[in-house]
Amino acid sequence: MTATPSTTVANLRDLGGTPLPGGRTVRPGLVLRSGQLDRLDLDADPLVAALGLRTVIDFRTDAERADHPDRIPAGARLLIGDVLADKLNTARMPAAVQLKDLLSDPAVAEEHLGGGRAQALFADTYRSFVNTGSAQAAYRMLLTEAADADAGPLLFHCTAGKDRTGWGATVILALLGADDDTLMAEYLSVNPAVKQAFAPMIEGFTAAGGDPDIALALIGVFPSYLRAALDEVETRYGSMEKYVREGLGVGDETVEALRARLVA
Repeated sequence: MTATPSTTVANLRDLGGTPLPGGRTVRPGLVLRSGQLDRLDLDADPLVAALGLRTVIDFRTDAERADHPDRIPAGARLLIGDVLADKLNTARMPAAVQLKDLLSDPAVAEEHLGGGRAQALFADTYRSFVNTGSAQAAYRMLLTEAADADAGPLLFHCTAGKDRTGWGATVILALLGADDDTLMAEYLSVNPAVKQAFAPMIEGFTAAGGDPDIALALIGVFPSYLRAALDEVETRYGSMEKYVREGLGVGDETVEALRARLVA
């Protein structure tokens, strides 16, 4: 997978080029991931314009979308799959959707997230990607659309493009046959872009006395986060294929269409 240079879309990456067994790769230009599209400007961003995006899937919450509405290329479809809707209905807001609020107040961050609580909160959120109905519906939409040739080039995203989006990329690549090392490498590869995007916020937080470990736990991705979701798949379903079939309700014919379309 490769980063796609963009001046108006954060953390834009093409799943194309990811290595698969037998010397095969993911076909480029068909499925991409990113952060939110509120600053998208195709006139100022010819490389993104050249992608010819036809479908955009937004994994963000209602509040996130209201605060920073996507700017969608003309002629593209916008589909909403609120991954965290059920999680928000049963618990306090996950750290994944309140980064800016927490990093604006070191005392509040320490109270709620110090002593390893940030990492535990993220692990719990990642498990919800697997076991809540809203997340299952969102990732079912992602797989169904990515398997459909009529969807054209498809981009899926959340806010920073690291957690909800990271799990979506993991599921797709796992179904295409990527091995565990490849899945983890792709998942962690967004860290430099995310840290760069949040650098001013982190600097302000630590300058005000905030714990840098809390800041890193909030803005970065860590192997333990992804393992929490993978362990939930293993515990509940036994394999990624059964999670997709039984948890997401995606049939084998859709998975085969996904492979036929995306494996080069």
